[in-house]
Amino acid sequence: MSARFACPQGFLDRLESFSQIGSTGDGGVDRVEASAANGQARRELAERMAAAGCEVRIDGIGNVFGLMKLAEQEAGQEAPWVFTGSHIDSQPKGGRLDGAYGVMAALEAATALKERLNGQKPRANLGVVAWTGEEGARFQPSLLGSSVHAGILPLEQALARRDGSGVSVADALDAIGFRGTDQAPRPAAYVELHVECGPELEQSGTRLGVFDRWWGAHKLELLFSGATAHTGPTPMVKRKDALLAAAEVITGLRRLADTFPGALHTSVGRLEVLPNSPNVVPDQAKLFLEIRSADASIMADAHSRLQDLIPYAAAIARVTHRIVRDEYRAPGAFAPGLRDLARATAADLGVTPQALETIAAHDAMPMARICPSVVVAVPSRDGLCHSPREWTEPADLELGVAWLGSMLERLVLEGPSVS
Repeated sequence: MSARFACPQGFLDRLESFSQIGSTGDGGVDRVEASAANGQARRELAERMAAAGCEVRIDGIGNVFGLMKLAEQEAGQEAPWVFTGSHIDSQPKGGRLDGAYGVMAALEAATALKERLNGQKPRANLGVVAWTGEEGARFQPSLLGSSVHAGILPLEQALARRDGSGVSVADALDAIGFRGTDQAPRPAAYVELHVECGPELEQSGTRLGVFDRWWGAHKLELLFSGATAHTGPTPMVKRKDALLAAAEVITGLRRLADTFPGALHTSVGRLEVLPNSPNVVPDQAKLFLEIRSADASIMADAHSRLQDLIPYAAAIARVTHRIVRDEYRAPGAFAPGLRDLARATAADLGVTPQALETIAAHDAMPMARICPSVVVAVPSRDGLCHSPREWTEPADLELGVAWLGSMLERLVLEGPSVS
């Protein structure tokens, strides 16, 4: 191999330029999946991929692939593929680095790697990918595009998912021109670079981290149904207040997390109330709940307690309840070979990376079902993510690109069997 991999000059400027798409003016971005801004970002990405010499493909769920065929066929068989990337959709008030950094870094590293080959004979091809709907802000579940690619979620079921306004994934992708028909190869290895979205690296003063495993998540969509009434004259004992039941669950779920300190995270991140009028007792309240832990038994215990809490809350408010959506993602571990490779290449760059666990979800998790996968990270200031205040030091962003490039170089030249 040639000299140490370095971040391409001008990367930070190109990343900043991409961050202007959907900018909220305060350092953040609003590129919710299949919005106008998201469509603009997809077009910009496709143009950058084509300019880098990639074959651009869009599959049926809108995943964007930039494919570089680097290796020659042997005995008529196509060489294996190494994929790298992340996502470019965001939360409504998201950060400019979450997801997009991993995609931009992947394209920069792949482009630089192609130039570094200098007559060497790669054993693998390289693909850069931006997955559809990682954030789950508009369409649930999260990790939508990578779950379809991994065969976990059937395409037709994914396309039929609807947002809060009743718009389907299929119609939303059609509206921005990104429901494709292309087929993409199945990778033999997948590497994802991300900002940590946690405080561990900053607190330890470490510049790079390797996620060894991920926390599981149990996500529920819960609907309470009561009856509308005037908030003034209606006697308290006569009310069927759906929002009251929701409040009981929200506070009870928070107390549940304290039962397993440090080992269980709970949240209600979204609440939809109808008719949402100051003078009307709410007759509907829909909650988006989640339970997260690295321990499947703790998740099961918490879920069981939640099942007791829900009817208790409904009885207090004299309303009915129904689980609209129930999705479970088990805890798991990333590929040991890729984790070892990440540590070895970080050492080549003079850094000893820190072992981490990811509580946030990443597309590498469904990809781990079909190929060795790993997520590596650079620090997040104050651990912030999903916020306009999200920040990583520029030097660490550049180091992350060099690290990713070093990993990809090994995988492409030596073959993904190293993973």
